Amino acid sequence: MRNLKPLNAYFLKYKWHFGAGVLFVALSTIFGTYQGVIVRDGTNKILELISLKQEIPGMYFLMLAIQLIGFALISGLFMFLMRQTIIVMSRHIEFDQKNEIYRHYQSLHTSFFKQNTTGDLMNRISEDVGKVRMYTGPAIMYIANTIVTTLTVLVFMFSVNTKLTLLVFLPLPILSFIIYKVSDKINKQSGLVQKELSNLTTKAQESFSAIRVIKAYGREDFFEKEMQAKGIEYKRTALKLNAIESLFHPVMILMIGLSVLVTVWIGGKLAINKQIEAGNITEFILYVYKLTWPFASLGWVTSLIQRASASQKRINEFLKVETFIKNINQKVYDIQGNIEFKNVSFIYPENNIKALNNVSFSLKAGEMLGITGPVGCGKTTLLNLITRKYDSTSGEIIIDGVSIQNHNLNLLRKNLAVVPQDVFLFSDTVYNNIAFGVESTSKDEVEAYAKKAAVHSNILEFKDAYETVVGERGVTLSGGQKQRISIARALIVKPKLLMFDDCLSAVDTETEEEIIKELKSEMRGKTSIIVSHRLSSIQHANHIIYLQDGAILEQGTHAELMALNKSYAKLYQLQNN
Repeated sequence: MRNLKPLNAYFLKYKWHFGAGVLFVALSTIFGTYQGVIVRDGTNKILELISLKQEIPGMYFLMLAIQLIGFALISGLFMFLMRQTIIVMSRHIEFDQKNEIYRHYQSLHTSFFKQNTTGDLMNRISEDVGKVRMYTGPAIMYIANTIVTTLTVLVFMFSVNTKLTLLVFLPLPILSFIIYKVSDKINKQSGLVQKELSNLTTKAQESFSAIRVIKAYGREDFFEKEMQAKGIEYKRTALKLNAIESLFHPVMILMIGLSVLVTVWIGGKLAINKQIEAGNITEFILYVYKLTWPFASLGWVTSLIQRASASQKRINEFLKVETFIKNINQKVYDIQGNIEFKNVSFIYPENNIKALNNVSFSLKAGEMLGITGPVGCGKTTLLNLITRKYDSTSGEIIIDGVSIQNHNLNLLRKNLAVVPQDVFLFSDTVYNNIAFGVESTSKDEVEAYAKKAAVHSNILEFKDAYETVVGERGVTLSGGQKQRISIARALIVKPKLLMFDDCLSAVDTETEEEIIKELKSEMRGKTSIIVSHRLSSIQHANHIIYLQDGAILEQGTHAELMALNKSYAKLYQLQNN
């Protein structure tokens, strides 16, 4: 149960739901159990009339039936109210827990998402939370019902005969021992089932995301076999869990059957010896059956608790992860856009690759920095450090004279706009994708920035123009269209710091010149950083850095770098021949 301790805070939050639910359980059980007294008195009365050879009045049976039905209806009403409190409470807890997990996901660092698959993240917030809800709802409800029913029935039974009560309850310790032994196996197997389900979900998510690549290479059969293998492994693990769980029900029925047998056998002897009344036997049988479902449900409830424990353990693993990127400043102030790198080095924590090595440069507010270099030289990493997706391993990044780690992170990012090379568009309309970063905007403004990104004419060619739904990750658009929509999305935010990560790689030279011309006008007075392999995109920058193996190989203006006649100049000549 220690894995489930974090849920106690939720039970405290919804204590009135929980308390009312337990009260309704008690009332439902008391009215339901009292039917045994009515049956006992009725049986004794009928046997008395039979022994006196008197006719049993039909009205007596009618009154007996009315009493039984009345108590059953009242018991049912309280049972309904019990479900309306405890089950509703579990839905509230489920809602809160999903929000807590999602909120925590949002706060975690980039490397966490690189080290954990999307399928696993989704499985913990959906399947695992669902398993936990079965504990906070049905399991809690039936546990309360079992405890209250057992105590209530015991009181009624002990009031009749202590010896018979103890004999009837004799099989229950054996039942408890079996539950104790099997529950541990259920717990371990439940964890394996959830792990295999995560693997299955991850494989499915990956295959759906890469469906175009799979089809292009004709690998449908291969992925189908992979999914089948994952599915078989999940089925094997789940069936093993079901085999363990299936031990409970037959054992429960056996124990209840033994209790009934003891009631009839021992109760009959006691009745013959005038130690109890004959009606007490029927009363006891009714009490045994009152206990049938609560004790029969123990196996199912135990299974629910063990599954919830395994799932909550997986949830706790992620909730205990602390982000490396922490916001220690909540102040509101203006961002100017002065950037300075002082001997900055960075090693990726997930693979220990050194991406930047002793990088130093400065950029004044309103200036443009161009960054180029071969693939894997650290260009994107540099942008990641400015946006604080990561913190530098050594050295210092200073913005407006303050270390980046002392800035208000939320404020800094609101004043940043990044156009990544790997563009992500939401499965939404073109209009909403462009307007994503702003609270409110107008159609004219959206269209104006689409024109600046040279994508307005393309959008008008779509069937529904700006109301066209682009599909998952923008799958219905070309690479160039996605990049230009992403540029429009960044520009409409009107940021103080604007960064482009090789975002014109999928457009032709003519379109690139058109976009660059608009960008020069739009970025006037704003600090901008352009990463590009095309030197035509950065040759007008105030300062240009040529990176190689994570270090600055050359830096200066376009004219200064051309005069050096080294790597930058050779690349420029190669691209313009």
